[in-house]
Amino acid sequence: MLSVLDTVLDRALVLGYSRIGHLIRRRTWSGGRADPPRGALAGRTALVTGAGGGLGEAMATGLVRLGATVHLLVRSPDKGRAAQDRIVAAVPGLSRDRLPVQVCDLGELADVRAFATRFATEVEALDLLVHNAGLLPKERSETSEGNELTLAVHVLGPLLLTRLLADTLAAGAERSGTDSRVVVVSSGGMYAQPLRDDDLQFTRGDYGGTAAYARTKRMQVVLTGQLADELGPRGITVHAMHPGWARTPGVTGSLPLFDAVVGPVLRTPAQGADTVVWLAAAPTSEIGTGRFWHDRAARPVHYLGRTRETAEQRDRFRAEVDRLTG
Repeated sequence: MLSVLDTVLDRALVLGYSRIGHLIRRRTWSGGRADPPRGALAGRTALVTGAGGGLGEAMATGLVRLGATVHLLVRSPDKGRAAQDRIVAAVPGLSRDRLPVQVCDLGELADVRAFATRFATEVEALDLLVHNAGLLPKERSETSEGNELTLAVHVLGPLLLTRLLADTLAAGAERSGTDSRVVVVSSGGMYAQPLRDDDLQFTRGDYGGTAAYARTKRMQVVLTGQLADELGPRGITVHAMHPGWARTPGVTGSLPLFDAVVGPVLRTPAQGADTVVWLAAAPTSEIGTGRFWHDRAARPVHYLGRTRETAEQRDRFRAEVDRLTG
């Protein structure tokens, strides 16, 4: 019955994606899905992108509560320091040394390369890399390197950063004796979009920020499976998840009408971040690799036949993002 209820919640978006779904499901979490014990991540090192507020800040807070040192990767140093202040105030006894602020613009691949080189010299081993940074622009724009902005921030930057830090992640796996983990924060909006391997840069048709966001979120889920195969032999597992509908500055600022209609049942940032924190500490036997998660359960990556991609489409997509990231 619990499995049936969970499936019903997952199909009924307002119930499953809202705080209602999280609160109902939480009552069923036990065994491998139970809350990680205190100190579960003691001695571990994490890097969370987009950590200047919202979900990223909530993820960082959850991870430091479990004992991890969490590097806050932000584009704005001021936002990073402000988030650091809030987390230190929220977690009794927390030292700022466990919350270093790192600065990088993930949309600019040259900046990603420079940051990864610097970070790898400062941090010998990395146990967790969370790709949370995101945006939803109203109009199409390009980075200085000529890439469509949502593609650059959601797909190209995370792919490049993961590969450049693969040695550091592998060192984390060797140090801990278990897998290091990469977690990609996608969106349930990807269910409405197929993999557009023929138009990654969204140059055809009328541009829509919501559509571009959902397209790149679909790309992230496809990329998760591909990176899981690539990095698995090095002791690195790769996971994707979606947080449901959470009240964050990104939602309230980019989708004011959505916020006005659904606002009363939006999740808190901590509820949206919960699955990431759980994935960071869950038993390897419970989570495997290359899967798509929501509320501590693996979910289908397609609900609509029209969104299913072929192996050939996945290969073309992979070849193009490889080319674009060099």
